[in-house]
Amino acid sequence: MNRKIILDCDPGHDDAFAILLAGQKRYFDLLLITTESGNQTVEKTTQNAINLVEFLKIDVPITMGENHPLVRDKILCPEIHGESGLDGFEFPKYSRKCDSTNGVQAMIETLLTNDKVTVVTTGAMTNLALAIKNCPDILNHIEEIIFMGGSTSDGNITPAAEFNILCDPDASNIVLSCGRPIRMIGLNITRRVLVTKDVISRISEINNKASKMFVDLMTVFNANQAKTFGLLEGGPLHDPVTIASMIDDNLITWKEMNVSVELSKGPLYAKTYCKNKKSHNCYVAVDIDVNRFWDIIEEGVRYYFE
Repeated sequence: MNRKIILDCDPGHDDAFAILLAGQKRYFDLLLITTESGNQTVEKTTQNAINLVEFLKIDVPITMGENHPLVRDKILCPEIHGESGLDGFEFPKYSRKCDSTNGVQAMIETLLTNDKVTVVTTGAMTNLALAIKNCPDILNHIEEIIFMGGSTSDGNITPAAEFNILCDPDASNIVLSCGRPIRMIGLNITRRVLVTKDVISRISEINNKASKMFVDLMTVFNANQAKTFGLLEGGPLHDPVTIASMIDDNLITWKEMNVSVELSKGPLYAKTYCKNKKSHNCYVAVDIDVNRFWDIIEEGVRYYFE
């Protein structure tokens, strides 16, 4: 049976290709996409999610979630993702609107009516944290949580903090303490999957609508990564690693660790502490087969053959 997933995201150039991989019916039963602020405002990330699923013809409900973290002030990332959150590709004008149900409530309702669901987060974990707080019974329906965030080493927004965790560190701590199986895919892994010129050339040769979208989006993404972070070889395609790890069980090497998030305001704010303890709450990604990852991306792009 295909794996049931809920994808909680903030599209976002890299989220776009998490959606692309998750939309493959040969692997997944994509039950719901929920959105939140992060790479851009929730209104813009929701419109981006709509544009992506309409363009790729993925049949999935989309609901708008939270526009503000639980405690801290909101932060966005237009330096990387632009004013739209998906600068670089012109989508057709779609009439579709998101579903009227709030994203948190939609997540609760979807989980309560399904069993053995994997919840994947590729942005802040605000929606999932609120869903757990508002309805703890959903935990009985979650098989696993996989999130892109944090790092076993340094951050990317501050020396200590990775962006997704920094967006809502309090929500991250709630999720990490929920008691369900959790897998963390951090910067220590995603910084290895760089969208180089060779990758862009490889995907462009597929010559379908998804490959055109990849090339256009990644061209702008790389330019912004070079300008902001000085990454001249190519930008890291963080978020799709979450979905790719479910397509091939051998893609990632995991290590059992105890993971917590620094909540005190200071230079270490939002740092993920990944410690080797007998009591662990997380499987942390420590290695990745980079070549296999790009095979999975290529296979995903080829899936949208029209």
